[in-house]
Order: sequence, then C-alpha cells, then structure tokens
Amino acid sequence: MDHLITRRQLLGSGALLCVTGGRPSVGRAAAEMSARVSGRPVISGQPDLYHGWPTMTRRRSGQLILVWSGGREAHVCPFGRVEMMTSDDAGRNWSWPRVVLDGDIDDRDAGVLETPRGTLLVTTFSSLAYEAILDRAQRQKNWPPERIKRWQAARDRLGKEQRQAELGTWMIRSTDGGRTWSQRFDCGVNSPHGPIALADGRLLYAGKELWRGPQSRIGVSESTDDGQTWKWLAGIPTRTGDDSSKYHELHAVQAADGRIVAHIRNHNTANAGETLQSESRDGGQSWSALHPIGVWGLPSHLLKMNDGRLLMSYGHRRRPFGIQARISDDHGQSWSEAMVLSSDGNSGDLGYPTTVQFPSGEFLTAWYERLAGSAHAVLRQARWTLTG
Repeated sequence: MDHLITRRQLLGSGALLCVTGGRPSVGRAAAEMSARVSGRPVISGQPDLYHGWPTMTRRRSGQLILVWSGGREAHVCPFGRVEMMTSDDAGRNWSWPRVVLDGDIDDRDAGVLETPRGTLLVTTFSSLAYEAILDRAQRQKNWPPERIKRWQAARDRLGKEQRQAELGTWMIRSTDGGRTWSQRFDCGVNSPHGPIALADGRLLYAGKELWRGPQSRIGVSESTDDGQTWKWLAGIPTRTGDDSSKYHELHAVQAADGRIVAHIRNHNTANAGETLQSESRDGGQSWSALHPIGVWGLPSHLLKMNDGRLLMSYGHRRRPFGIQARISDDHGQSWSEAMVLSSDGNSGDLGYPTTVQFPSGEFLTAWYERLAGSAHAVLRQARWTLTG
C-alpha cells in the first residue's frame, strides 16, 4: 500500500485526517431542508490514474468546466498535472480530459473561475512532498525497482535547486473559453477552489501563502485587472491561542447583503478538524476574528444560491465517510444541520467537493474519492435537489 503523506508533511503543518467534532449551529428555515440525490456516478474515465481535488464552475453560457490534479500515480507523487473537462448538458456527459498545465514537479489542487469579463482563471500549487516518500522507498527497498526508477526519472528532470525554484502558487488565464492558456504566473496565495468575483467587479482570492518561509500569511489578495495581476489586500486575524500555520485551504463567497464570508480548514487543538469562519463587511479590507460554526468536516466550498442563501459543501472524513452540505439563510450567521450527499466512502481519502446550481434550482456536486479495492482515486458527482 502506498504511504499517504499528511497535509502536515505536505505543507509544513496540519494533519490530513481529524478526530474531534462539534455540534452544528442550526439555521432557522434551513434546518428543515434535506437533499434528494439522484445517482452518484464516477465521471472520470482513466481508472489507472489517481484524480484529486477538483473544482467546477458554471459559465454564463451554461457550460460546465471541471478541473483537477490528474495524471497521478498516488495521493502524493511527482506526476501531478492540471487537467480539465467540459460538459454542455449539465453534467450528464463530460468531454475527454485535456492537460492545461504540467510543470516539472507535482501540480496539485486545481481551482477555476469565470470572471465577469468571461476570462477563465485556473489555479494550482506545486509541491516536492514526493521526495521524502521516494527517499524512504529507496532506503527500505520495499518498492518494485521499476517504480523507483520511474519516480527517480521524474525527479531528476531537474537538479535540486531547480526543483526548489519550481515551488509556487500558480495561475493561468484563458480569454477564449479554455482553448488556449497563458503561461503560468505566481498569484501570491493558494486555496483549493481558487478566487471569486465580487459584486463591484474585483476578484478576491482567499488563501494561504506557500513556500515563503515562517512568515507566510493567511488572508486575501485582490485583482482589479481581470486576474492579470494580484496584490495582497488583508490578513485574517489569528484566533487567540491558535498557530496560524495550522490554518489551511480557504474559500470565500459574497453573501446577498454584501458581506464576504470565508471558511478555513483548522488543525489547531481547539476545534481541530472543524471549519472556522471569518467575515468582512468592507470588501475584504478587514476581517472578523475566526470562530467555529459547529461543523466537523473540511475543506469547505461556498456558493451563493439562486435565492441568495449560502451553501457550504465539504468532505466528511470519518464514518460515515462521504460528502455533506449545509445551508445558511442568514448570510452565514448560522448553518443548518448536515445534508448527506454521499455516505458510502471507503476511507478519508476523499472530499474537496465543489457545487454549482442550475437555473432550475437543481444542484450538481463533484468530488474526488478513492474507492474500495483501488489505489487510485476517481471523480464522482451527485445531482440533487432540496426538499422540505
């Protein structure tokens, strides 16, 4: 069995799986809602490859775009690249994947956004976490020789200093619907699902600085030129008693009343494994203290629904392993009880759900998951509606 490296090893802090919980803060009307799910099919077509950490967006044309880290051999390996597929029939059929970014080291979590001007932005970050796994396999001699040679060959495409220079938080842009893409450029921060568009036309990226030493910040960057350049806007305050290096994987949404709500993956002792929340009422220039919302599970993807309410979807990495969602009908001040979208997971190697809503009110949620009996993770989706 492959050694699964933890997020603590991958990013310098934070465990992959968590063991403590909390009681949900229940919204009023949303507490009576439930999800009616119609099918949870596998939508990836390459069972011999590992798929991870997807993001989906619905373009104004109605086309769906799904991006993820593909071409992989394992949860951590030197082969990760950013892949994309599209659907023109609301996710009933998906195109064959195409590679949109493939750096010389491991490209991981992939985010996507269509900006108000119609530009597509795709994000990722690069990692050298596979080097520790390869070093261990070489010492212990517990891998087939051909696998060690394969990993060594991928590693040795670059020298050690060149590999270090490849570490970064990357973005690419397309102004022709994804047919062609810019060269990658460093956008300053990273989070799994990428930036969002605000009502005033700015783009906001709630994320974490990576590979910038012990002073790496948690907060938001903004772009005022359609994602071509990014500048740091504001930090999110560290909660009293917390270590900010144990915060990870942010995502944000602008609520109907204008406030911006940001969720963050927490691995501090207090509320470990829960989602913490912060709000901004001045367009992202300042943020409230992080606070728990009573939700065990992570990381969160946030969506403003057609009716103005907020939806969070997230992975549940303890039994029942799967995907859950909650609704806020008060702009994020409280959240409903969990609605289970999937509960047949085999292990905690799943999650990172991403959700879109169609004009009909129906939802589509996609995520990654390693199924029983396989070393490789697939992409799954659930089509669902609200009842109650």
